[in-house]
Amino acid sequence: MSSREQQTRPSVAATGDTDRSDPAYRAWLKEAVRKVQADANRSADTHLLLFPLPETWGIDLYLKDESTHPTGSLKHRLARSLFLYGLCNGWIRPGRPVIEASSGSTAVSEAYFARLIGVPFIAVMPRTTSRAKTELIEFQGGTCHLVDDPATVYDVSAALAAETGGHYMDQFTYAERATDWRGNNNIAESIYQQLRLERYPEPAWIVATAGTGGTSATLARYVHYMQYDTRICVADPENSCFYDGWLAGDPCAVSENASRIEGIGRPRMEPSFVPGAIDRMMKVPDAATVAAVRALEGAIGRKAGGSTGTGLWSALKIVAEMVAEGRTGSVVTLICDPGDRYLDKYYSDEWLARQGLDIAPYRHAIDGFLRTGRWSC
Repeated sequence: MSSREQQTRPSVAATGDTDRSDPAYRAWLKEAVRKVQADANRSADTHLLLFPLPETWGIDLYLKDESTHPTGSLKHRLARSLFLYGLCNGWIRPGRPVIEASSGSTAVSEAYFARLIGVPFIAVMPRTTSRAKTELIEFQGGTCHLVDDPATVYDVSAALAAETGGHYMDQFTYAERATDWRGNNNIAESIYQQLRLERYPEPAWIVATAGTGGTSATLARYVHYMQYDTRICVADPENSCFYDGWLAGDPCAVSENASRIEGIGRPRMEPSFVPGAIDRMMKVPDAATVAAVRALEGAIGRKAGGSTGTGLWSALKIVAEMVAEGRTGSVVTLICDPGDRYLDKYYSDEWLARQGLDIAPYRHAIDGFLRTGRWSC
């Protein structure tokens, strides 16, 4: 049985070892839910930063800075939602581990919430994962389970859950359903609340990137539910199947190579990616992604992760189209996580050389556009 088939049924921990009516379990569950909700209650909302554009364009570009969450990334929201979903479904049980197939920000955030409610956390990840990433997970109290073949992380995670009586969180299946897309202070509702006093409170476009696909699904569903005219664009890096699957309407699209942009891009069409809800996709060269994060640092003095650059490149391209067509309005994209996690990658000229990436033409295009208003790439 595949890991995805297993997750259509309750996990081992939810099926027989604890009576759901047991007063001790119900007391534990109430306290665990309270702790997770309290984390959101004591955390200030993330900032909406303004990217400097010429005033004469009549266009405002904003960046929703998700790097300021307690665990430093957009995935903090997802992890909180997944834990509430798992707890309220009776899948996460006292003393039993939570297991996730992730080597990145999701694992860091899930380790944080696991420690918060007092259960073990295991991240299943490729053996090639950098030590810096495993240290972040271990700092939050998690354990890293390394595998030689990256393609096996899903099945290994499900097997570990079965062996230990734990719960395989499976972010790639449950991201889009765990978040309340109608509101409840999700990222979409937060963006619109923060824009309400701006000169263009209803953005023309919101640009997101896709790892699980959950964020773009939440944004798009909220926009449709609230009957806004905002369009949703998903920016996809090289070595990811989402763009091709969306373009061809092919739910079985695959990519043979792994994405170089950590946190986004997938080799398969994940269940949480909802292509029918979004309006547009862009395929972004990895060199353009790196050029964009470096341009961001020059513009606002902040380093950001690679996924931020993928979204920013697409947002700037949309702004260029609006300038060319004489349209005004606002555009929103995201700062997904901080750049200090990637100093040896996107901010390293040696890494770029090893990858064969030349960012100069793309950086020239960004700088030229911001100076002249003309897009040349």
